[in-house]
Amino acid sequence: MTTAAYVLLALALVAAIIDWVAVVDADRKLEYLCKPLTIVLLILTALAIDADSETVRTWFVAGLVFSLAGDVFLMLKERDLFVLGLASFLLAHLAYVCGFVASGVSPAHAVLGVAVAAAAVGVVGTRIVNGAHEKAPELALPVMVYMGVISLMLVFAAGSQNGAAILGALLFYVSDALIGWTRFVQDFKWAPLAIMVTYHLAQTALVWSLS
Repeated sequence: MTTAAYVLLALALVAAIIDWVAVVDADRKLEYLCKPLTIVLLILTALAIDADSETVRTWFVAGLVFSLAGDVFLMLKERDLFVLGLASFLLAHLAYVCGFVASGVSPAHAVLGVAVAAAAVGVVGTRIVNGAHEKAPELALPVMVYMGVISLMLVFAAGSQNGAAILGALLFYVSDALIGWTRFVQDFKWAPLAIMVTYHLAQTALVWSLS
């Protein structure tokens, strides 16, 4: 990690914490500022890191850019934009998958990822898909596709044998599962904060894995 990367990462974490506070206080204006600002700072961090592979960095930056677009769409909280947000994050996960492939994947470790993803889909994913069928049938298929892609990201993260990347993928999975659960199964008072904390820590871990 370069000095500039450390500084930018620290600023990203500060922006993330302010965003968490804004979520708790329901301060929409501050949230609209700090949520995308956190990802912008993480993009700059990724660019400033002395990465082991330029190819992997390029794919991860693409993942962050798609995530930024997804954040904007989902922040607006309009039903018509939910699918665009979903599509943006789907592309983000595919970009991360390409990054993991470029870094090298161990088939044996990827199998462990398959086991974890299968368990997550069986315990949580099926409830979310069933909830989508009941509450918003038109979103059921996009949700299923998205679940498959994020599961794929988890599998390839495990195959990368990079601890930070695996942690990032797991946290991303948790964050997205919470979004799906609260939207289609059952809402929780603490869910918005938990979603943002796991999401920002996931992206931070993925960026850290570049070093």
